[in-house]
Amino acid sequence: MGISLHKAVMEDCKQIHTMQIESFRELLEKYSDYDTNPAAESIDRIEQRMAQENTDYYFICIGNENIGAIRIGRLYNNTCRISPMFILPKYQGKGYGQQVVQMVEMLYPQAEHWELDTIKQESKLCYFYEKMGYKRTGKEENIKTGMDIVFYRK
Repeated sequence: MGISLHKAVMEDCKQIHTMQIESFRELLEKYSDYDTNPAAESIDRIEQRMAQENTDYYFICIGNENIGAIRIGRLYNNTCRISPMFILPKYQGKGYGQQVVQMVEMLYPQAEHWELDTIKQESKLCYFYEKMGYKRTGKEENIKTGMDIVFYRK
């Protein structure tokens, strides 16, 4: 069964929030980063983003089952931003993320550039985005000792 994307609506925020907590819990426990980790976000923050005119949320689905979600922000100068993208732990490592990135890039043909960021110390995440054609911009932000955010652009 293949991956599909289904646009989420405001009524889906609770489910997105629950899935986001489950998907980012391990990183939250590893880094204890309660300021920027999506697992520590309130449902109100997701609702605020969902209400933004330049934001689209999609469920990542296998058949009728939601296995993750992705948020696309339409920015300036034909640039889109992925933040966040997550897949539930039991579905990770199966190639679904690659399919999702390719699908969203095709959904926004007007996007000349794509941006995202991830944790520099998570080599699997960095490798994933680099494999998908994203290049480090050189910008890094120290969050706390042992945790930096690295920025990518494609």
